[in-house]
Amino acid sequence: MKQARAEKGANVSKKNRNRREERGEDGAIRAYFERLLAKYDFRNEQQFSLFFRWLIFILLIVVQSLLLLQHFEIFFSIKAWWQAFPLQINVATFTLFEFAKLFVVKNKRVSTLFYVLSALSACGFLFLASGRYALIIYVLVLTEVYMTSKRGKSLLWIYVLCVPLYALIYTARITYNGVRIDLWQLLQDSIGAFVLLTAHFVIVQVAFAFYRQFLRLDKTLKELNESKKELEKAYEAAREVSALEERQRIAKEIHDTAGHSLTTVIMQTESAKLIVEENPEEAKNKIIAANLQARHALEELRDSVHLLSGRTVQNSLKDELLSIVHESTDGTDIKIRSDVDDMSVNQALHRFLCNTLKEGISNGLRHGGATAFWFECKREEDKITFVLSDNGKGAGDNGVHKGFGLTTMEERVRALGGEVAFSSEEDEGFEIRIQLPMATEE
Repeated sequence: MKQARAEKGANVSKKNRNRREERGEDGAIRAYFERLLAKYDFRNEQQFSLFFRWLIFILLIVVQSLLLLQHFEIFFSIKAWWQAFPLQINVATFTLFEFAKLFVVKNKRVSTLFYVLSALSACGFLFLASGRYALIIYVLVLTEVYMTSKRGKSLLWIYVLCVPLYALIYTARITYNGVRIDLWQLLQDSIGAFVLLTAHFVIVQVAFAFYRQFLRLDKTLKELNESKKELEKAYEAAREVSALEERQRIAKEIHDTAGHSLTTVIMQTESAKLIVEENPEEAKNKIIAANLQARHALEELRDSVHLLSGRTVQNSLKDELLSIVHESTDGTDIKIRSDVDDMSVNQALHRFLCNTLKEGISNGLRHGGATAFWFECKREEDKITFVLSDNGKGAGDNGVHKGFGLTTMEERVRALGGEVAFSSEEDEGFEIRIQLPMATEE
């Protein structure tokens, strides 16, 4: 019993070992062909052409060998030796012509000559041998011609001529062998050859058309990938430049507005400290102006920090302007009457109008000693009109002096495509009038 089980187990192990060996052989063959095909990149037309030439040449050798085996009897027949000798010569010359044409000759004219010689040898097979192998050689040579020629008219003429040529050679072979020509059989063979050669022509043309389309698509895809990489690099560079410009702009804005406002606060408080005993009312006004200036500077710093953190404006323009008005009047003796339209503008214009209102109120208090203001921000069709006037002492005989604040304001108005005008007379207050184009997008 134990011996039978042992023998059965040994047989099973032997079968499994044989299966593994067979799988190993199959795997080795598969790996060999994978390595062979991996040498050729079919997306490269030259490598594909080289692979195809080798494939055609190997198939021609195999078919010629089968053809010789089919006519093996006549090689040992004394009566038919004269039929075998020309066939052997044709095989040798055809193989030589094909090898030279496919792998040696590079000159176009010489290559054309070898194409002609190879075609004649292929016709020789139809004349010297019978059976399907001669026709297969004829078809393989046509495949090679179709592959190398890219002119549609030339291919069409080759196809049109190959069928009657086949019928002519077939007729000549029958006549040469002394067999009576059967027209019905000739017609059947010609129709069969026509169907075969037509199907071969269509299949080869469609296959190569798909392959060339594949190459064009692959080339386009590579160009798109390269363009995408270049665009990504350009976008990254533009983003870095944009970020650097934005940082520089914010830094300049902080320096020009908040820095200037804080300097003014220091000057106002120092001036108030010097005159607080002699002129308490004037000192009080200076402290109020300094307080407003400090609030505005704080708001400007907050806005700049919001920009750096990527946050955008939350309040509407009207709410923001009225908030500035209320901050300036709460807890002070300053009076500001306002008329503001509700409108939607882009962030740059929003910030400019708010900063201009702060700057105008601060200048009126600091330089003009104003106690009351009139402010309006109205929309007129595609224009925005900004007006801020005060009841301060105004400009002297020398007219309006454009200091740092007014000069910066004028530059920003021009950058936004608008116009600005400053008007003032002695004891008649000061007025800022700005007209800007309506802008709802950055």
